[in-house]
Amino acid sequence: AVQSSPSHPHLFCILWKETFSSSLVIFDQYLFLYQFIMKFSIAASLLATASAFVPSVNVEKSSALFARKPFITGNWKLNPSTKEEAIALATSVTSAVTDETPGDVAIFVPFPFIECVSNVVGDKFPVGAEMVSPNMKGAFTGDISAPMLKSCGVEWALAGHSERRTINAETDEYINGQCLALIENDMSVILCIGETLEEYEKGLVGAVCEMQLKKGLCGVSPEDMSKVVIAYEPVWAIGTGKVATPEIAQSVHEICRGVISEMYGPQIAEDCRILYGGSVSPESVDGLMAKPDIDGTLVGGASLDGEKFGRIINFQPVEVCNDENEEEVAESDIPEKSGRKRRFVKSLLGLS
Repeated sequence: AVQSSPSHPHLFCILWKETFSSSLVIFDQYLFLYQFIMKFSIAASLLATASAFVPSVNVEKSSALFARKPFITGNWKLNPSTKEEAIALATSVTSAVTDETPGDVAIFVPFPFIECVSNVVGDKFPVGAEMVSPNMKGAFTGDISAPMLKSCGVEWALAGHSERRTINAETDEYINGQCLALIENDMSVILCIGETLEEYEKGLVGAVCEMQLKKGLCGVSPEDMSKVVIAYEPVWAIGTGKVATPEIAQSVHEICRGVISEMYGPQIAEDCRILYGGSVSPESVDGLMAKPDIDGTLVGGASLDGEKFGRIINFQPVEVCNDENEEEVAESDIPEKSGRKRRFVKSLLGLS
């Protein structure tokens, strides 16, 4: 009506101008959106290209900083020779355990020294037994039962150490009886497993460890797995000076955790601590403890030297890149070519 009325030319011009201005505003909005989408697409493409120049930063988590608290243990075996030497060694080890020690500690000592060593250690950490009989009482000359140990204040014992398996011919069934006896008396056990050099060279590591785990833990309920720690000890590395590389140890620990997961479920497997044993030294402990599935060590020879064992107890945790500093590490390693692309992308998006 307005367009066809010659009597309102001024009003027609005003309405036409406002309509045209509104159209321009809408057009500008669409243009801005289109330009932003195009910039974002270019930026995404350039970032994808730049990522090819960024070296991967593969930082493995240390168990010292994550889910499972580290557990450093020492096995004195048939050492030392006298009570006085045992007290001196216990004193040295005890002084190495401080508030800064990154994990739990325990030592396993010969039966005659349990009381005197416990008096030295106090409540700093547990003193355990090197073995236990699966029998509770009876005509078993030389045996020491779980109730006997518990009555002396002992809460931990080893089971299945390779030397007991070979020298004393302890079978998987006998070792399983030891585990059950300890658990029945509300005590804790370190179940030792591991392959011989011949088994390792034949690629039987996984099969041997799986068999020893399943037989050793037979009859142990999911609820009682909190009382169980596993120690993987490759027989060929015990007392030989040979140490499985951190990569080898990690791969076997991962296998063991998988077996436990099949037996008890992923959560119990995730919570279970798995230690490495086999000529552990101050020089090798940091690399071992950097691996995500190695939760501690069972130390033999080095545990008889207070200074060396003190260094192992106070291993150096591997620092982990968290969300706050991970970008900083990655940025510092980016080549200049990639850095220029990042700056260009930021300028496109108006982020510079």
